[in-house]
Amino acid sequence: MVKIKTPEEIELMRESALIVSKTLGMLAGEVKPGITSLHLDKLAEEYIRDHGAEPGFLGMYDFPNTLNMSPNAQVVHGIPNNEPLQDGDVISVDCGALKNEFYGDHAYTFEVGEVAVETKKLLQVTKESLYIGIREFRMGNRVGDVGFAIQNYCESHGYGVVRELVGHGLGKKLHESPEMPNYGKRGRGKKFVEGMVVAIEPMINMGTRRIKQLNDGWTILTADGKPSAHFEHNVALVNGKPELLSTYQYIYDALGIQSDEEAEFRRHEFH
Repeated sequence: MVKIKTPEEIELMRESALIVSKTLGMLAGEVKPGITSLHLDKLAEEYIRDHGAEPGFLGMYDFPNTLNMSPNAQVVHGIPNNEPLQDGDVISVDCGALKNEFYGDHAYTFEVGEVAVETKKLLQVTKESLYIGIREFRMGNRVGDVGFAIQNYCESHGYGVVRELVGHGLGKKLHESPEMPNYGKRGRGKKFVEGMVVAIEPMINMGTRRIKQLNDGWTILTADGKPSAHFEHNVALVNGKPELLSTYQYIYDALGIQSDEEAEFRRHEFH
């Protein structure tokens, strides 16, 4: 059952989402060759706690860390470790924070040093598909409209759309109804209503859509060993339209990137 959020609850959720956004922004300046994902994980845990929140993933389903850190062919749910990042890597950083009883949960795939042109394109298309999907999260539409839009765009570029892992509703639980697949048929699935809050998160592979899992019980890899990209935002349905609760602006500020990609979905400026 979908839990509808009041305007007051949406504002609390914005606080949680922005702690995650600021954590990712802090990490943006630290992601470079030679740094370990475990070092980044410790920085993130400290930052979240210092800002009055709890790490959302730590201990959830017995996950051992604050961040899901998934480099290169890892799709999601990678466990931070002591392997130094290499020039040319990409790494998905998925972060959660719990504050005021509500979760924030989103992700960004970072480039490490100089990345191959074809990998850059995968990241670009995946991020573009996120906003294409968010645009469909509006009154009168259904879950399948978002999934179809993401799938159609990514497959038109020859990429594989992961089926086994999906976005989700968000609130006092990290995973609420409805599930938000990145594939689907227009007009199918649950109808969107005012006050819904969801995490939309395309997970897109350069090659096959097929995946496998490591023996650690967590890490998901592409079946063909080609890179994967993952971007995620938290979005509320406000006045019939999608409104971003999360932002990549802190990341872009840290990396010196100019972007207006979020403008149509933002009602608030972030400071």
